[in-house]
Amino acid sequence: MGRFVNPDNSAFQVALNSEIYVDKTELITYTNKVLNTKQALICNSRPRRFGKSITADMLTAYYSKGCDSEDLFSGLAISEDASFQTHLNQYDVIHFDVQWCCMDAEGAAQTVAYINRHIISELKDLYPAYIPDDTQTAYGAMSCIHAATGGKFVVIIDEWDALIRDEEAGQTVQEDYINFLRGMFKGTEPTKFIQLAYLTGILPIKKLRTQSALNNFSQFTMLSPGALAPYFGFTEDEVKILCRKYEKDFDEVKRWYDGYQLGDFHVYNPNAVVCLMQEGSFQSYWSQTGTYETIVPLINRDFDGLKTAIIEMLSGAQTPVYVSGFQNDMVSFEDKDDVLTLLIHLGYLSYNQKKQTAFIPNEEIRQEFAAATRRKKWSALLDFQRESEYLLDATLDMDGEAVARGIEKIHMEYTSVIQYHDENSLSSVLTIAYLSTMQYYFKPIRELPTGRGFADFVFVPKTEYKGEYPALLVELKWNQNAMTALQQIKDRQYPSVLEAYTGDILLVGISYNRKTKAHECVIEKLQK
Repeated sequence: MGRFVNPDNSAFQVALNSEIYVDKTELITYTNKVLNTKQALICNSRPRRFGKSITADMLTAYYSKGCDSEDLFSGLAISEDASFQTHLNQYDVIHFDVQWCCMDAEGAAQTVAYINRHIISELKDLYPAYIPDDTQTAYGAMSCIHAATGGKFVVIIDEWDALIRDEEAGQTVQEDYINFLRGMFKGTEPTKFIQLAYLTGILPIKKLRTQSALNNFSQFTMLSPGALAPYFGFTEDEVKILCRKYEKDFDEVKRWYDGYQLGDFHVYNPNAVVCLMQEGSFQSYWSQTGTYETIVPLINRDFDGLKTAIIEMLSGAQTPVYVSGFQNDMVSFEDKDDVLTLLIHLGYLSYNQKKQTAFIPNEEIRQEFAAATRRKKWSALLDFQRESEYLLDATLDMDGEAVARGIEKIHMEYTSVIQYHDENSLSSVLTIAYLSTMQYYFKPIRELPTGRGFADFVFVPKTEYKGEYPALLVELKWNQNAMTALQQIKDRQYPSVLEAYTGDILLVGISYNRKTKAHECVIEKLQK
């Protein structure tokens, strides 16, 4: 039993001792299935506080020869699987945390040498007869051991991308590190001594010269989570169980912390959910992960359209994003898509794989973005907020002419910022025009199914504002008049979707005539 070679199971025991532990051991069923196959090289990237290190500790506790973990896993999901006993504590495991090694090595430049030195030392203690004295690398030692014994290794690397994320590490250090990983996992020789490799971090594998430096790895990311989607973060069913146990309103938990779409699963940030259950208050726990230091430099990149996209997402919209160009590091930014893609990997945005769009996932993250933009005093955002507050007041006063003027002002003044070339333009301008509603209303529901069609926008006030603010049901028309929009709301029975809603409801019809560039608005209060 060593620090890096064949560790014990004490780290995973700490997780099991915690008041809240959600069983994710079914992941081991997957890793058992791919052992000693071409799919045995796994890189799983997730944001901070998504349970990456706990999972690495779990895999170590299960595979390591340095401990007896049968009692530890008794009663957990993996213990019911047919493969459980076959692989339990059967392998030489090498497990290290790159970020911790970097600190103990007293610098990024010394980290690779530190890792090699300590792993070789521990391997020599286990296999003193098989490792030549002039062995310089951990993977060289592993190769020698396999040649002599036929044994294979399970390698688990936590925070694998710590040096890639560290801009101060420098290109030379990062390339040395990538070469270390190549020696460990790339080529014919490593296939002889690697039984399973499991890398976890925030970023996917670094791209180098347009090709992945380790293209033999299966990558599971926030963009494409694959079979590992339910094993990181809490699923909706798991959150419902916790809400019942801790007597929390699930709908409110969903509004605050849901929003990550990983495959077929809605996934919640575990750290936020656990903090809520134990501390009891709905707030942003994300700021504890160093929000400002991470996102402010990114959102202030001078890329065309970046700030506009963030303003639109703050208003509840989704923005198209091209994710394939991102180089999987913290320095190689070519355009706004690279920044948005990084924000997805960091957990500040969610990604709709089918639509290829990015969006702010929930109230917690929206507050973090709002705080970050306030700190930098974005003049564009302040202008939007001021105009939006005027527009909301006019809507609540049922002043259709003032609403039309306000929308026209936003439309005309920001034409150079937001492009309007088709019938979706009115939806785009409405998205940002009602930015101020986010303080009092839930995220606007777009194209909500109703009696005989879709309502363009539905704004439902937050619970605490229900007595002060009416629900807003908005229909938009392109090259038609506002009365047509209002009549469509009535004809298609749109208000039926809010039948259970007991507060006031305003019906808002808005139109834009492309030829005359005239905006119209008609507002009526629903008579119940």
